[in-house]
Amino acid sequence: MRTVLMVAEKPSLAQSIAKILSRGNMSSRKGLNGACSVHEYTGSFLGQSAHFKMTSVCGHVMTLDFIGKYNSWDKVDPAELFSKAPTEKKEANPKLTMVKFLQVEGRSCDCIVLWLDCDKEGENICFEVLDAVLPVMNKPRGTERTIYRAKFSSITDTDICNAMNHLGEPNRNEALSVDARQELDLRIGCAFTRFQTKYFQGKYGNLDSSLISFGPCQTPTLGFCVERHDKIQSFKPETYWVLQAKVNPEKESSLTLDWDRVRVFDREVAQMFLNITKMAKEAKVESVSKKEKVKQRPLALNTVEMLRVASAALGMGPQHAMQIAERLYTQGYISYPRTETTHYPENFDLKGCLRQQANNPYWAETVKTLLSEGINRPRKGHDAGDHPPITPMRAATEAELGGDGWRLYEYITRHFIATVSADCKYLQTTISFSIGPERFTCVGKVVTSPGFTEIMPWHSIPLEESLPHCEKGDLFPIGEIKLLEKQTSPPDYLTEAELITLMEKHGIGTDASIPVHINNICQRNYVTVESGRRLKPTNLGIVLVHGYYKIDAELVLPTIRSAVEKQLNLIALGKANYHQVLEHTLDIFKRKFHYFVDSIAGMDELMEVSFSPLAATGKPLSRCGKCHRFMKYIQAKPSRLHCSHCDDTYSLPQNGTIKLYKELRCPLDDFELVLWSSGSRGKSYPLCPYCYNHPPFRDMKKGMGCNECTHPTCQHSLSMLGIGQCVECENGVLVLDSTSGPKWKMACNKCNVIVHFFENAHKVRVSAETCDLCEAALVDVDFNKAKSPLPGDETQHSGCVFCDPVFQDLVELKHAAMRHPMHRGGQGKRQGRGRGKGRRPGGRLNPKKPKDKMAALAAYFV
Repeated sequence: MRTVLMVAEKPSLAQSIAKILSRGNMSSRKGLNGACSVHEYTGSFLGQSAHFKMTSVCGHVMTLDFIGKYNSWDKVDPAELFSKAPTEKKEANPKLTMVKFLQVEGRSCDCIVLWLDCDKEGENICFEVLDAVLPVMNKPRGTERTIYRAKFSSITDTDICNAMNHLGEPNRNEALSVDARQELDLRIGCAFTRFQTKYFQGKYGNLDSSLISFGPCQTPTLGFCVERHDKIQSFKPETYWVLQAKVNPEKESSLTLDWDRVRVFDREVAQMFLNITKMAKEAKVESVSKKEKVKQRPLALNTVEMLRVASAALGMGPQHAMQIAERLYTQGYISYPRTETTHYPENFDLKGCLRQQANNPYWAETVKTLLSEGINRPRKGHDAGDHPPITPMRAATEAELGGDGWRLYEYITRHFIATVSADCKYLQTTISFSIGPERFTCVGKVVTSPGFTEIMPWHSIPLEESLPHCEKGDLFPIGEIKLLEKQTSPPDYLTEAELITLMEKHGIGTDASIPVHINNICQRNYVTVESGRRLKPTNLGIVLVHGYYKIDAELVLPTIRSAVEKQLNLIALGKANYHQVLEHTLDIFKRKFHYFVDSIAGMDELMEVSFSPLAATGKPLSRCGKCHRFMKYIQAKPSRLHCSHCDDTYSLPQNGTIKLYKELRCPLDDFELVLWSSGSRGKSYPLCPYCYNHPPFRDMKKGMGCNECTHPTCQHSLSMLGIGQCVECENGVLVLDSTSGPKWKMACNKCNVIVHFFENAHKVRVSAETCDLCEAALVDVDFNKAKSPLPGDETQHSGCVFCDPVFQDLVELKHAAMRHPMHRGGQGKRQGRGRGKGRRPGGRLNPKKPKDKMAALAAYFV
């Protein structure tokens, strides 16, 4: 019997597809990585009996990155990233060990069926899966085919079974176009981002952004927002005048007429028209026209339109809306949510989808009427050749989906019903009046057939007062004529919906990546989302865009990225060579980069006006070890210390508070220590600003605090304060937080495990001795006599935190589920640790001589 491996893009999809294909008769087990399940069943494959193993990945298996040394911002010239720096594919999430998992499940399989999402990213993941699995699969006999691709658009029985019966092959060209986009975005984005981040963060202190990023799609997206901001700033309001007339067809009613000239910008001319019309006592009907008009039903729904409506009408950001749509898809409520198509294929079962909605109280009547009277064929839209438009695939209730999920599903369903409903028809009556020599008009609309507006009431024709019955030559008394003074108003800031429209129009990003680019400019603090989901650029966003315009407008204009997108689409269609497109595009951007670097002074001039130099930012905090003057603490992102005398900047840990640590100094470089804390419930540790940026020992990395420092004698180091191996992670050590008293705690120096112990103790010290059982350092605890929890009114005790029964009730892990084996209550008090969990860190047992400061510097720079 052949074994067939089947791989979907997400665990939930794998379960749904396996359930459909096995008709619910399957066995399931967890995979070795804990994230993915394997569903097994027996069935028929291409006419032969087969054993099926259905599993999944979690999105991309691999990600593109530079090899080791090119990931260092300090040691590599960003210009090298365009061509010299080699790239490699790394596991996207090493913790999931996805490659190993796929190889274990794929070993000895005869065939593979790829159920990845049917878009370009999905095709790319297909080949990532094949690269992992093919080496361990059984070798094909002769020319036997072993790789199959399933094409589907929704998680319904019909669609999945149909895909299984019509298996194709994965598309290498579409996968290559994604590879090309990834490499271009990595090389171009990293080069510009590294250069401008280092340049500007080294000069200005209040940029309030931890990364000044550049992206080939992200930057033109920001450009649209700033372009609108500039229009608002440069707008000069103009005064204009409008003539407004009211006539009284009947005693109690009045009719407001619109002036055919609309408006004039000269006060005296407007006054002249007012004087002329005031001489007339009656308004004469010059013509009455009636026309039947049609408001067309909407085109079928694609991704961009869904994101537009979600932002404008439902108040959801594009990223959030896309996540909800993906969840609705994986649960089988809607069809695939990433599509550019607005045209239903001829064989699409519209009636079947409509029948699913016949019992929903919100639209049951409309649906039943459509089914009995016959549906209208949807309007002919654009067929992009990818997936059918977004369609509801099964009925749902508000209780099932809840909150935003229901609101988005409701809109998708109403939109679908509207596409097969009739157009809205209304009668438009236009009456033309003359008052003296001036012409005025009045328009009225009466709905004759509401059509699709019954299901989409927000599109309905607004109710207006009905116009009086009149004929040509009729006269009506004039109620009043007046001159209104008004002013032209500036445009408003772009809404997300308008930005999405601009991005689609100019070919910036794809239906899948548009939400990501908008989210990025918000995350980077380039724009803020105001009420009505309007995007207002920040100072930083404005200065960056103006700087790009000043140096090289093409960096921010949509034209060059749009051209690149077209080239990438040609790769996907097999009409362009992958290597040539890559080489040509990188060459263009490399030249632009060199010109940008040479001309950076132009952007710097703009930055000087808006931002303060480092020396003028922040407040004095700790002393520099070189000049012994105070360094300034800059709180704005990314928080750092700056010595204006030495002109040096030292990065600090982020997302916490920094304060001076008792004016204590580092024994290696004489810098005053600072204390980083993530709050009373989190962890805190001291660090030397110099050592944090320039590791003094070979076994230390940049970004390590005193709780990871291997100095053999410093009182703040891991060697002196480390107690035992972390109870949760493999490499971490639990280190005493000597600032935490009287609520003492020790915290892991790698993960977020915190152990609270010895509350109200007067003093807690780490002893030089170790536990005989688990090799953890012993702890000396000194309590006040009045608050001592020790037996027999003792105030002092020395013992192992993990093994000593006296300490058992005084130690509490923050994560109860991760409790140490010694504290599970009563049993097994003196059992082994298992994997050496309590073992003493090797700091004091194997001391290393610290290098002096100059040796450390030499090693760092060499």
